[in-house]
Amino acid sequence: MSSATMSVPRACHLIFFGCLLAVYAYYAWLLPKIYALSEDYKSRVTVQGFYSARSQMCLGSLPVFMLCGSVFGHQKSVVEEYIAKEGPIAKAGVLANIGAEGSRSSGAKTGVVIASPSVEDPDYLYTWIRDSSLVFKCLIDQYTLGEDRTLRGHIDDFVWSQAILQQIPNPSGNLITGGLGEPKFLISLAAFTDGWGRPQKDGPALRSIALITYANWLLEQSNTTHVIQKIWPIVKLDLDYVSTRWNSSGYDLWEEVSSASFFTSAVQHRALRQGVTFAKKIGQTGITNKWAIQADNILCFLQTFWNPTGLHITSNTKRGRSGIDANSALASIHTFDASAGCDAATFQPCSDKALASLKVYVDSFRAIYTINNGTAAHDAVATGRYLEDVYYGGNPWYLTTAAVAEQLYDALIVWKAQKSVTVTSISLAFFQQFLPSIQPGIYMSSSKTYTILVNAIKQHADDFLAVNAKYTPADGSLSEQYNRETGVPLSAKHLTWSYASALTAFAARGGRVLPSWGAKGLKVPDVCIPSPVVSATFNVVAETVFGENIYLAGSIDQLMNWSPDNALLLSPDAYPKWSVTLDVPASIDFEYKFIRKYNGAVVWESGPNHLATTPATGNVGFSSTWH
Repeated sequence: MSSATMSVPRACHLIFFGCLLAVYAYYAWLLPKIYALSEDYKSRVTVQGFYSARSQMCLGSLPVFMLCGSVFGHQKSVVEEYIAKEGPIAKAGVLANIGAEGSRSSGAKTGVVIASPSVEDPDYLYTWIRDSSLVFKCLIDQYTLGEDRTLRGHIDDFVWSQAILQQIPNPSGNLITGGLGEPKFLISLAAFTDGWGRPQKDGPALRSIALITYANWLLEQSNTTHVIQKIWPIVKLDLDYVSTRWNSSGYDLWEEVSSASFFTSAVQHRALRQGVTFAKKIGQTGITNKWAIQADNILCFLQTFWNPTGLHITSNTKRGRSGIDANSALASIHTFDASAGCDAATFQPCSDKALASLKVYVDSFRAIYTINNGTAAHDAVATGRYLEDVYYGGNPWYLTTAAVAEQLYDALIVWKAQKSVTVTSISLAFFQQFLPSIQPGIYMSSSKTYTILVNAIKQHADDFLAVNAKYTPADGSLSEQYNRETGVPLSAKHLTWSYASALTAFAARGGRVLPSWGAKGLKVPDVCIPSPVVSATFNVVAETVFGENIYLAGSIDQLMNWSPDNALLLSPDAYPKWSVTLDVPASIDFEYKFIRKYNGAVVWESGPNHLATTPATGNVGFSSTWH
């Protein structure tokens, strides 16, 4: 291992495993003695009480545990030292990548977050809506909770920059026809026009979540006018986009698969729920019913990602992947609402489904990374995006490994608040990592079982941060990834999202609870109502030669998202009029064009795109002449 990395002494790990063997040996000696207790005592021992009694007797033999305690103490100090050192570095790393004044973001406009200062291998000197929104949600939380009151200028600059970006026509469309789904822009606030995985539909939801959080704080300061004039217009545009386009496919957060994405759907659901409450606060009630209806539909749709056989969230299903993906853990932490407890419908971090899925996700990386070799079956390991990943060879990411720790810290926050841990048949395998004999049940905070679980899971979460600490360079800089064979940092340097992920994980470890977004008490609708569609006929008058055909492509899923290869063939039955009829979403604006294909050549219509609006019900026709 490079001398430039922070490491956890290997000897402590060996001692720790020795301790575990000693503890199991002690339990094996003790178990017959427990069964030899009087019949009267045994009759009062429940599943929970059994562990409590066993733990109480075990704790009487302090010498067995003293050495283990010193090992846990050392590991704790490693993590606390890492947080103490890395926390300020990560905060500085975030700020260095923002705006013209950032030390690493030269050339960026005010309020613009660069993904990374890296300009080659890879070139990340762009601003992504997703990354920027997650970064500023982190900063807005710090500001609104009073942790850093110096951030107000940065936040207002971000609001300004996003208002501009929304209005910029781009390859995904304009403000009306889908441009809000454009994933990234130049740092000069101009459109990025090269080929890319577009649209990506998590950005508008994440941006609105961040801005609503800021707006709610401003309302508490009686700054309603500023909210209505500066923030509401941005949020309304984003949430109108989400409510009308959530059920059409887009690229996932890794920008590789165009399909339904669990992360995207989860943050869209949260955004609409927050948006309804926010709009009502400022008297903008005209739109809330539409948003609320679509929020219910998304919540219903979210349940379809659950794999009851594999006991994991299937984050996406395209390109032959398993769907076991960091996407699910990231969704869980970015939709965390402590007031919702361990709600499974919204996949809260301590829900049985989220915990079961987390175990499956982590286990998928145990055997594929060399740096994870030698770890015990249930130890913390470095994790990446998904096991089939080949980007830069497929490596661990700082932000994904931190996300595992953060989900566990979030779960601990809820368990401590509700003073109990619930184990179900779904989450049983997760909890058996820490107490192999545990059975489904509710374990109250007064029980030894609760104490054992909470302490062990806290240690487990710390161990994931310790993995990142091990592969963090001495200067504290965080790249996107670290090498699966050697642990050496690689890909984009000073990745802003990596720094922000460290800050949010550290805050969760400290027990920070954020305001509720409305997840408590939500019920999945009995029937999922599909979004309405209308029948649309597209006509174009075009003269052709034998063997030449006319096709249609456009800015929505039904029109193949501008793909010339997958464009829709029109019928020449009424030649020279070519036609096609299909169902498209109701009450939506979109763009389209016709294409000629002949002997392998593809020719698009000249001039601007056709603009179209569909009605709420009925049929609609769009006609033109080739030009």
